[in-house]
Amino acid sequence: MSKNNNMSILLKGILLENPVLVLILGTCPTLAVTNSVIGAFSMGLAAMAVLICSNTVISLLRKFIPDTVRIPCYIVIISGFVTIVKLLIHAFFPEIYALLGVYLDLITVNCIILGRAEIFAGKNTVGKSVLDGIGMGIGFTLALLAIATVREVIGLGSFAGMEIPFISDYKIEFFVKAPGGLMVYGIMIAIVTALTKGKVPMKKEFACEGCPSAGVCNTACKQVKEEN
Repeated sequence: MSKNNNMSILLKGILLENPVLVLILGTCPTLAVTNSVIGAFSMGLAAMAVLICSNTVISLLRKFIPDTVRIPCYIVIISGFVTIVKLLIHAFFPEIYALLGVYLDLITVNCIILGRAEIFAGKNTVGKSVLDGIGMGIGFTLALLAIATVREVIGLGSFAGMEIPFISDYKIEFFVKAPGGLMVYGIMIAIVTALTKGKVPMKKEFACEGCPSAGVCNTACKQVKEEN
């Protein structure tokens, strides 16, 4: 791999292909844990660890996994790493474990992780897949931190649990609730869209070709057309 290519793979997830603010993936944990900076940072690190490990293993096994069962295999691999991360957090950081709750388990079905497995790790070398996992993980973490900072500072008058003088007297709790989270999320997407306008590669990543369910989909579509 060339240095430029390596750097491109590593950096694309941070802005141009940010999984949260550009690709609009992982919205469930994004809205759920960004009412606090500590929760957002912890979720970002946990997801990054799973992303890097699952990308590595899937890339190593990509030539041995049958195409017809690749998605179930990916989910098994991802869930294995989620279990390991969950147990480690539970053992060493019980407060973080309690803070993240069920959203730790939901990393298994996070669209970012399964999407990178399908689009990238299943088609590229281990080295590239690790870089992709690191880049996407950093991008995910930074996006969560940006949203959480705005929500916690304005909504609670604090940062990472530490009270901010003056601001704490004028906090707006709306921002730590679901509607406020959606508002901040939408504003962040608008800002990143403005910054990356014309720079994001608009190529079709997904296609029916090679999908194990393509035959079923085509048959169902054909039946609907005949009925109408």
